Amino acid sequence: MRKLLVANRGEIACRIMRSARSLDIKTVAVFSEADREALHVRSSDEAYPIGPSPAKESYLSASKILEVARSSGADAIHPGYGFLSENAAFAEKVLQSGLQWVGPAPEAIRLMGDKQTARDTAQQAGLPIVPGSRRFVPGQLTGLDEAARQVGFPLLIKAAAGGGGIGMRQANGLDGLDRHVVGVQEAAQKSFGNGDVYLERFIPKARHVEIQVFGFGDGRAMHLFERDCSLQRRFQKIIEETPAPLLPDDVRHRMYEASLALCRKICYAGAGTVEFIVDAETHEFFFLEMNTRIQVEHPITEMVTNLDLVSMQLALTSGRTDALPQEANKKGCAVECRLYAENPAKTFFPSPGRLDTFKLPLSTPNIRIDTGYREGDTITPFYDPLIAKIIARGDTRDQAISNAISALADTIVSGITTNRDFLIECLKNDAFLLGDVHTRFVEDHHDELIPKMHQRYR
Repeated sequence: MRKLLVANRGEIACRIMRSARSLDIKTVAVFSEADREALHVRSSDEAYPIGPSPAKESYLSASKILEVARSSGADAIHPGYGFLSENAAFAEKVLQSGLQWVGPAPEAIRLMGDKQTARDTAQQAGLPIVPGSRRFVPGQLTGLDEAARQVGFPLLIKAAAGGGGIGMRQANGLDGLDRHVVGVQEAAQKSFGNGDVYLERFIPKARHVEIQVFGFGDGRAMHLFERDCSLQRRFQKIIEETPAPLLPDDVRHRMYEASLALCRKICYAGAGTVEFIVDAETHEFFFLEMNTRIQVEHPITEMVTNLDLVSMQLALTSGRTDALPQEANKKGCAVECRLYAENPAKTFFPSPGRLDTFKLPLSTPNIRIDTGYREGDTITPFYDPLIAKIIARGDTRDQAISNAISALADTIVSGITTNRDFLIECLKNDAFLLGDVHTRFVEDHHDELIPKMHQRYR
């Protein structure tokens, strides 16, 4: 691999380019009109425009990206996360074009990308699954009420072809169910190009725990421990940590083994994440989905294992399996905080605008900053409003949290509203400090987090 096209934008594009440079691989960036002056463009060796600002006309255009790959002389494509990263058809086109695809085989992407097929495959591999329904395609809602009754309320309406909580909605009864389903179908079509949805039982006090895996494509795989991603808003993560607090060791190890069993069954190749819902009361766990890509929260795993997951992806794609570790060791704890351009006091509504001031803490052995922006850049309304990821490590969980709070306090942003103060309040919350985290943490503590945020930082 001599030249890598990164088919993405923002912090993940910049992060992939760092690993490529460390391996003496030239990088090619693609950009929409809104990203003409973006940091990932400035960080690359070459950069090419691919269309207007809306993602569907640029970053989701497989033909435009492949055209750039050919004209630039790139010999590999890394999709990052989101956009086309879990699009099996795109992966196939990349390989058919004679290029290397930095990711699992298209067959694995397709198998795990269809959430219902993934559930069936996981069940065959011996993993427990959450009760769910068949898929419902846009315009066809026949049998919806009956399926909902069988799944049971409360339930979640989820995109069959996507992840990340995008478009997901909760339904507590039949009233308005069809309207909610149509809303999720529309969001799924816009984000993933596939509007199919399915219903899944909602566990009221649940934890979201995922296992980082790396497969070698021949049935062998290794795990790189777990991440707790329970602290969320609108079903999307804002704080992640490793290891997962208050998780019994026997449960932890059974989740490792279950994840590896799934990897073996599909002969998985590369970095991936097997995600589970864990009942916070009983510690019973259920397979949720498998993400066949690098995750937003992968830096905390790298902080405690001292491994570079992107470099591992590039090595496997290049056939340099001798450069790959066969197991991971863990030291310490790590926390990742997602700094968003949004207003927590107004239901986390996005807050696009210019970064008039943007000062980030210095990177140290215990602090890592991943961002795709610089002072003076503009957060546009076209993409996810993630500004930066503040990652902190410590020998203990308390130290990691303390380091994260200090790093956030040293983060200065003006010109837009951010969730910085809200993140600090979450980290200082007594329940969080005790490890009492679950997916409804923000809703349950909202009335104390928001007032404290205003009182302390006004």
